[in-house]
Amino acid sequence: MAARDQVDTCLQALLQPQAFKDYGPNGLQVEGAREVRRIASGVTASLAFIDAAIAAGADTLVVHHGLFWRGQDGRLTGWLAARVRRLMAAGVNLFAYHLPLDAHAELGNNAQLGLRLGLQADARFGEQALGFIGPATARLDDLCALARDQLGREPLLVRGDGRPLRRMAWCTGGAQGYFEDAIAAGADAFLTGEISEPQAHLARETGVAFIACGHHATERYGAPAVAAHVAAQFGLQHQFIEVENPA
Repeated sequence: MAARDQVDTCLQALLQPQAFKDYGPNGLQVEGAREVRRIASGVTASLAFIDAAIAAGADTLVVHHGLFWRGQDGRLTGWLAARVRRLMAAGVNLFAYHLPLDAHAELGNNAQLGLRLGLQADARFGEQALGFIGPATARLDDLCALARDQLGREPLLVRGDGRPLRRMAWCTGGAQGYFEDAIAAGADAFLTGEISEPQAHLARETGVAFIACGHHATERYGAPAVAAHVAAQFGLQHQFIEVENPA
């Protein structure tokens, strides 16, 4: 057992949210139980995840996508009210970390995805240095096959000019806007979660391959890695709960 404030302090020290300009608040978003015994981690604080975590006996949730975002209406109505009501009725804490969870050098989404794809960064690129880049370790088709096996979905590949892969860049989630930064950083291929219309043209015109593996699929690994780390610090129970998302 640990005090909620101890868990909060540990997460803040680990992820350093003050170093990031983000799209919403990082840290404790909904205050629940004062004492933490069981943590559940997940990608998004959806109602399905909240219900599954409560059913599993969790009193504290750690997610990547929380409840509150810049530009949101802010009123507790509809789907947002339903999620908050469920958390508060059960006395469950919700911690959410967005960009800090992407960026952490060992436990973050990018680092954890790199581990699963055999990639190790030796430099960063892009806004707030969120993108990772390092030596390529496989041919393009082999990398896509590995991504398919690890993530459980077929990547969308725009091949570029078929050049040998020497430098590989990646950034999980909706980081398709980082493609030009990856090209400028010297990447021969860029892997992320999503693709928008312009990136297909850029891949063909610059010769740099673009691999889209799914927003949810590429961001499964940071929250459980961080939650497991915190749980180990305090001797708490931890469970990752997967809620399937085709996006």
